[in-house]
Amino acid sequence: MKRALVLRHVEHEGIAGYREPIETAGYAIERVAAHHAGCARLDTMSPDLLVVMGGPMGVYDTDRYPWLSEEIAVIRRRLAADLPTLGVCLGSQLIAAALGADVRKGPVREIGFAPLELTEPGKAGPLRHLDGVEVLHWHGDTFDVPDEVDLLATTAPYAQAFARGRNLLALQFHAEMGEDERFEHWLANDIVDIAEVGMTPEALRADHGRLGPPAAAAGRAMIAEWLAGLGS
Repeated sequence: MKRALVLRHVEHEGIAGYREPIETAGYAIERVAAHHAGCARLDTMSPDLLVVMGGPMGVYDTDRYPWLSEEIAVIRRRLAADLPTLGVCLGSQLIAAALGADVRKGPVREIGFAPLELTEPGKAGPLRHLDGVEVLHWHGDTFDVPDEVDLLATTAPYAQAFARGRNLLALQFHAEMGEDERFEHWLANDIVDIAEVGMTPEALRADHGRLGPPAAAAGRAMIAEWLAGLGS
């Protein structure tokens, strides 16, 4: 059986809705807390798939989280070998940093459901399943689009997704969280940020109940198609 290694940064940001298509594609999933694993010693080369998940820290927070530099280094080695790699939110930012792009605080926070603007490459690939679908956004950092990748999706403030060939997909947004009960943990832990963007937990909860299921279904279809197209 193929192996998928999931790097987590906090307990409540796991692969959620992406678990089903990954397991259906024949992967046994192993989960590792990146900050406890000793990233410099972590074997990220032998898994058939590496999934780098989100977290509240920023790529630039290396003074507070020294292991982030180690994580970027091991991701860089995997990308240099063109091994299948998926990044979500912080994971996409770590991938951007590993490819030499600048990652920084953005001018505004994005929290809530909103549609993506797909580029032509985005419409031609797995992200086509998200065309017209409102997906969850929950971040305040952004990145420059790395060299030699295809920008797949944007929102007005930010780049939202990019790919390099068949084996690298980086997603800033959270289609995986459409039906996950851990969404309540996000609401409870980010009260200040939610208020900052003029939202309320009640409004976000209602949006999650209404918009989350179609976003999760589209996200599963996207990941399934991407996995089916991976190179050897």
